[in-house]
Amino acid sequence: MHAVYNAKYVLFISFISALGGYLFGFDFAVISSALPFLREQFGLDAYWEGFATACLAIGAIGGCVFAGKISERFGRRRGLMCAAVVFALSSVGMAFSPSLFAFILFRFAAGFGVGMASMLSPIYIAEISPPKIRGRMVAVNQLAIVTGILVTNLINYGFRNLGEDAWRWMFGVGIFPSLLFLLGVLVLPESPGWLVAKERHSDAEAALSKIGNSMYVSETMDGIKKALSRSRGGKFSLLFSKVYLPVVTIGVVLAMFQQLCGINVVFNYTSNIFESIGASKDDQLLQTVFIGGVNLVFTLFAMLLVDRVGRRPLMLAGSGGLFILYMIIAYFLAIKSALVSVFLLLAIGLFATTLAPVTWVLISEIFPSGIRVAASSFAVLCLWFAYFITIFTFPLLQKAIGTDNTFYIYSAVCFLGFVFIGFKVKETNGRSLDEMDALFSVHG
Repeated sequence: MHAVYNAKYVLFISFISALGGYLFGFDFAVISSALPFLREQFGLDAYWEGFATACLAIGAIGGCVFAGKISERFGRRRGLMCAAVVFALSSVGMAFSPSLFAFILFRFAAGFGVGMASMLSPIYIAEISPPKIRGRMVAVNQLAIVTGILVTNLINYGFRNLGEDAWRWMFGVGIFPSLLFLLGVLVLPESPGWLVAKERHSDAEAALSKIGNSMYVSETMDGIKKALSRSRGGKFSLLFSKVYLPVVTIGVVLAMFQQLCGINVVFNYTSNIFESIGASKDDQLLQTVFIGGVNLVFTLFAMLLVDRVGRRPLMLAGSGGLFILYMIIAYFLAIKSALVSVFLLLAIGLFATTLAPVTWVLISEIFPSGIRVAASSFAVLCLWFAYFITIFTFPLLQKAIGTDNTFYIYSAVCFLGFVFIGFKVKETNGRSLDEMDALFSVHG
């Protein structure tokens, strides 16, 4: 008798969990379309424009920390439910903000929900998915993110003619996917790994039986127990021990590189970039739609590649390709050529195929079980810190050295990322989480 699993069911629960990624994409994208209206509403200068955009990351850092604690104590499901509630409340709050202070406060709250979902959704999917399809399933989370970006950009383009309060509608519609996510989480099974860690073995077997046959349940339970037997308690201090520091360093660098590479500047500051080459407000908003569409198409392509090509080749292709594309983009920005749009879309497509989904896959699977939640929380926390740095500094760099020279900086970061991946990242494709423990632990 061979282990057999129900891939359709795994895909179903992965999609539900990934609705947290959709909300991530919503809050990530909505600011780009809303910025032209917010500048007029609140009279934003470069500093406050950067802070109003980047404060999402400050909340996300807090959300990561909170998500780690609540998911370890109460389970992954309840953590995801909490994220959905925060999303819903913050969307309404941003829509009705009477002042810049109130808007920033509620955007911080939105970031808190984003931080929770950005950590919990990939972890949950990785823990529930069979090894052979884990990469594709975790990539579903990235698919949901980019779908959220595209749908949000389309809706916002439709709202553009609603007057000076158009931005309130842009933020307010976030209540609907938030409630859908909350309802969806109610039908999710709890993570078998978490259940076993809490010594709820029968519940873990029941959850696994929904995924595969008795042999699958038996093999998976054995793998979970072996991984937990090597656990050292999951304390945060263990992340910096000799045993775990090497793999934690890899995860943190990859997480920060995904943000410091600069691609999210294109998502968050589309209007600024295209304004610098003389595009109208309507053209700026239309570019957000094109960017969202390309992002979605290439993310679908990535889902086909991640378990076939492997993680490491895709990461190398992404970092090396962006290094070259950014230099070309900088040149066309300098001469104010409309061709910059073509190469920005190519950069978005390359990122969506490589660094965007694969980074989340690696973060969700490389950490040994004993520190998985703590290490994932720390890595995602660092990711959001890097996001804050990148997004906050862009308007300031743009004003100080110009849009073109700023992209040369991002090109240099991508070159350094390429070198790091080449020397430090191991292939994880097709390995069980138990095998990963041995691969990345010093004692393994």
